[in-house]
Amino acid sequence: MQARINTIALSGMEVLDVDLQLQMSAGIPAFTIVGLPDKTIAESKERVRAAFEAIGIAFPAKRITINLAPADLLKEGSHFDLAIAAALLCAMQILPQEELANYIVLGELGLDNKLMPVNGILPVALHALQTGKGLVCPFSQGSEAAWSGLKNIVAAPSLLSLMNHFRGQQVLPYPDKKMHLSAVDTLDLADVKGQESAKRALEIAAAGGHNMLMIGPPGSGKSMLASRLISILPPLSSKEALETCMIHSIAGKLKNGEVSFDRPYRAPHHNASMPALVGGGKRALPGEISLAHNGVLFLDELPEFNRAALEALRQPLESGVVTVSRAEYHHTYPARFQLIAAMNPCKCGYFGQKGQECAKAPKCAVEYMSKISGPLLDRIDIHVSVPPVSPWDIFEKEKGESSAVILERVKQARKMAEERFRSFKVTNLLTNSQLSGDLLEDAVNLEPEARELLVRFADKIKLSARGFHRVLKVARTIADLQNEKNVLKMHVAEALNYRQSMPTDN
Repeated sequence: MQARINTIALSGMEVLDVDLQLQMSAGIPAFTIVGLPDKTIAESKERVRAAFEAIGIAFPAKRITINLAPADLLKEGSHFDLAIAAALLCAMQILPQEELANYIVLGELGLDNKLMPVNGILPVALHALQTGKGLVCPFSQGSEAAWSGLKNIVAAPSLLSLMNHFRGQQVLPYPDKKMHLSAVDTLDLADVKGQESAKRALEIAAAGGHNMLMIGPPGSGKSMLASRLISILPPLSSKEALETCMIHSIAGKLKNGEVSFDRPYRAPHHNASMPALVGGGKRALPGEISLAHNGVLFLDELPEFNRAALEALRQPLESGVVTVSRAEYHHTYPARFQLIAAMNPCKCGYFGQKGQECAKAPKCAVEYMSKISGPLLDRIDIHVSVPPVSPWDIFEKEKGESSAVILERVKQARKMAEERFRSFKVTNLLTNSQLSGDLLEDAVNLEPEARELLVRFADKIKLSARGFHRVLKVARTIADLQNEKNVLKMHVAEALNYRQSMPTDN
């Protein structure tokens, strides 16, 4: 007796077809799985055996061999449980082999025959759509699969309900799409008293998708400002939401199958390792920079991060992708994120504050800032100082503009940039921060006085070519916020003001 079931293996963002072949023959009872399975798959036979017992099906006392083809591809994950159980049920003539041949089957089995969530349902559903197959998945992830647009989805809460569905004794309904409720509305920039220059810089960063570094003493509001950047960013488009949720699905971060149109905001602790930030580890899962794709990565206490981990951000900041290479695998993940970083000016945190500096100033400030390399700082478009807020400002200052008001300006500036990209017949750009090469020069359209100021200043402080271009991008965003087609001298002057020179050891 033989059976075959379509399932998959995940290799980074790629979904690979796996042909699960089962042979059941007479002989000494045995249950063998071949085809480079990992420890999780090897344990599947115990979960399948217990699930059969839970629904009153006698496990066959036969010699059972399962091959996961192609045999030279490493298979890992608990999602093979349901495919193995389905193949056994087909071989026992309990489930119809012909009908299941049109489905990709995946899900983890509990000992009580319940189906539990697995990683990667959304990309698998998209793969099923492209290959003209249906999908069998756990009920809790049916909503996630439905966002792919796939019409033939069987989302089962248990193995028993799946059997009843394919035997015509029960009809499992098509899953409803679920949307994650936004938490952005609870955050508002109006809550931040003072810090008008930092708020202005944050608005520019939001409008152009620019990286930003805030430097200031403890308690000045850096983390508060960063957490409210999401409230002035436009929601994800359908395409962006699908890209982002695919990454979160592979990482197992989509809860209850709910898709969110909020931009992701990731804030890892400063003890995060390099694999945690850029991706990797035993199962090569996406790191924080990929989970922040199309959103914000906030690194608080920037100098306290492992230096090697910070240096690993340099290439993704330029290319928008990260390639994780190990001896066993080679995966590429999207990683187009907006970096927002915060740091104290020195180890004690009070350099420049009279009466509060430590005895090592200014040497301690130079040593502390030198923990961040020059090449990484060069990739940060906006450097802004965040001074302490006085108690008088906290009590007496009225609330500033709300996030809703600022968001409208950000949307208008982004709309102006999008119209410009369309006029250049470019469809793969979303913000000014992504401009490069000849396209950057065409988009900026510098006035003569602005050009002269930029060249003179760049030569004076020995601005790198990358830094020069990043000033141009920021100036273009400032002009967009003021609805100006050309970049004027005042726009360049403000952009240069954000190009702060910092002492480093590089």
